[in-house]
Amino acid sequence: QVQLVESGGGLAQAGGSLRLSCAASGRTASTYAMGWFRQAPGKEREFAAAINWGGNVIDYTDSVKGRFIISRDIARNTVYPQMNSLKPEDTAVYYCAANSRIGLLRTKRDANYWGQGTQVTVSS
Repeated sequence: QVQLVESGGGLAQAGGSLRLSCAASGRTASTYAMGWFRQAPGKEREFAAAINWGGNVIDYTDSVKGRFIISRDIARNTVYPQMNSLKPEDTAVYYCAANSRIGLLRTKRDANYWGQGTQVTVSS
């Protein structure tokens, strides 16, 4: 069993930055592929960024490429999406997810575990 706890959400102005974190607990949490998804009001939850267990394979959705940077501290079992050049359309609840059986977690259906979500609001 793995538990995921997100933190770091809040309010930012357009062009600003926020750093989220997702702490994973569990005996084998460090071996899980981790993904970040987001859900804006009235929209489906969508993929944002993913990182493999070793932290050396990364993927982003096109809308955040060049602005978001995802990293992983294996020793702390924590994943950090650094969100830069924020836009109002980045406003959403951001969810951390994990999967133990795939290399990169890029689709909702592949997630075995979900965090509770953290709100990010970007004002124009």
